[in-house]
Amino acid sequence: MLVLLPPSEGKATAGRGRPVDLAGLSLPGLTEARAAVLDELVELCRSDEDKAAEVLGLSPGLRGEVAKNAALRTAPAMPAGRLYSGVLYDALDLATLDTAARRRAQQSLLVFSGLWGAVRLGDRIPAYRCSMAVRLPGAGGLAAYWKPHMDRVMPEAAGGGLVLDLRSSAYAAAWKPRGEVARRTATVRVLQVAVVDGVEKRTVVSHFNKATKGRLVRALLTSGARPRTPDSLADVLRELGFTVEHAAGEGRLDVLVRELH
Repeated sequence: MLVLLPPSEGKATAGRGRPVDLAGLSLPGLTEARAAVLDELVELCRSDEDKAAEVLGLSPGLRGEVAKNAALRTAPAMPAGRLYSGVLYDALDLATLDTAARRRAQQSLLVFSGLWGAVRLGDRIPAYRCSMAVRLPGAGGLAAYWKPHMDRVMPEAAGGGLVLDLRSSAYAAAWKPRGEVARRTATVRVLQVAVVDGVEKRTVVSHFNKATKGRLVRALLTSGARPRTPDSLADVLRELGFTVEHAAGEGRLDVLVRELH
């Protein structure tokens, strides 16, 4: 099983350590593309702080991120599994998984990134600010930039098992499973269910969506389950206590949650 995750805007910062080694990252077919984006981002942030802040969509309070990006080539790197610290990753809580579940996480989780394309949890990268929605002056929109590169490397990375795609729309645009891989790809929509004036209503809530996906991935890793199709994934999630609506043969699963946590 391969699980595709979005990154998080929240990131930890390594106090010390070696800088990123592009040649040492997973998916080596992306090395040249990573170097091109990294070089352009670093040069932009070094040469024109105002332009960089505009391109990156930074508010005045986040202008310090420009200086951090300018130093990406020499900044201390840390494993991606410790770097990302947003809502989804807080719920996933990788640090408290047992040894077997952590090993499964290292093997099966792939985090998409506007700067790196995609990384595994053990890949050492520095804290950065560059979402997939960014449009760099040279590379252009990053989702479109990464798409041909991801089309080349992802079929092999997907292997022969289930692909569980939990990416947000901006990151999903960088690679869309096709053909045989698409037929064994599952996506999950998290819906909050509430009764208002006697009528059941379902809504998508961003924070709720991320937290539930984090708990879902944690449950799969802890259980050791290896579903191979969207249908078997739906069965496994029900066994793990999730409320799932799923039409047989379809790739999308709706996970229903009635309480916000």
